[in-house]
Amino acid sequence: MTKMDYKLISSRDNPLIKEYIKLRDNKKYRSLEHKFVLEGARLSGDAVKSGVTLHSVFVTEQACEKYPETVALLSESSQIYQIPDKLAHDLEDTKTSQGIFSVASVLDKNLNADKIKDGSRFAILDGLQDPGNVGTILRVADAVGLDGVFLCNSCDIYNPKTIRSTMGSIFRVPFRDDLSFSEAAELLHDCGVTLYATVVDPDAESLREITFAESSCAVIGNEGNGLSEADVALCDKRLTIRMNGTIESLNAATAAGIVLWEMTI
Repeated sequence: MTKMDYKLISSRDNPLIKEYIKLRDNKKYRSLEHKFVLEGARLSGDAVKSGVTLHSVFVTEQACEKYPETVALLSESSQIYQIPDKLAHDLEDTKTSQGIFSVASVLDKNLNADKIKDGSRFAILDGLQDPGNVGTILRVADAVGLDGVFLCNSCDIYNPKTIRSTMGSIFRVPFRDDLSFSEAAELLHDCGVTLYATVVDPDAESLREITFAESSCAVIGNEGNGLSEADVALCDKRLTIRMNGTIESLNAATAAGIVLWEMTI
């Protein structure tokens, strides 16, 4: 398909454009339609390479010229619509848009009991509310080869800011976001996984000294309040990162990165 074959959309009132904007801005609508949006050449390209279903793709003329290989790849799996720069500004959620916007189907949840094998390593994000933190932790999970991430009472993983922060790792890391913490803990315990609550407590076991079980899960709590006492009680062990000087705690994503690295080496 050449650039001349792409259908042209020029109005913000076009139903496909209105759908994209609503999916971008409305979590309930994303859940109802089982779709989410992607912005940028890399994310859209990674989605196709990972087998994600794309329903529609919008590209500017400049994007066609700058990312011809990506646009060609996208055209093999979805209808391409060319849009003017003015309309692209209505779709963009970043200051430096690349002019490529896609509507995708939500990803399959594949962290059921039959997917949890002996020797697996997981993370539970319990009550995290910052999309940047959640996305960064998924990147770490991808980097260290984690077997999956459970998001419990956390921010929407399909939030555009979360998606961008994952840098494509969302397509490679198994995750599940439909369980409460107690349900996720029960599922993992039933599969023989040991849960480690990450806490700020001098009485907890030091991360430097702990020996993780063969099947382990690190539990990361809310950015401001950490884990509730009730949720800590559902874990098997408590661990902490000993720090120097007057530093009392770390950013949730930073702490998660340290713990997940130690758990998987």
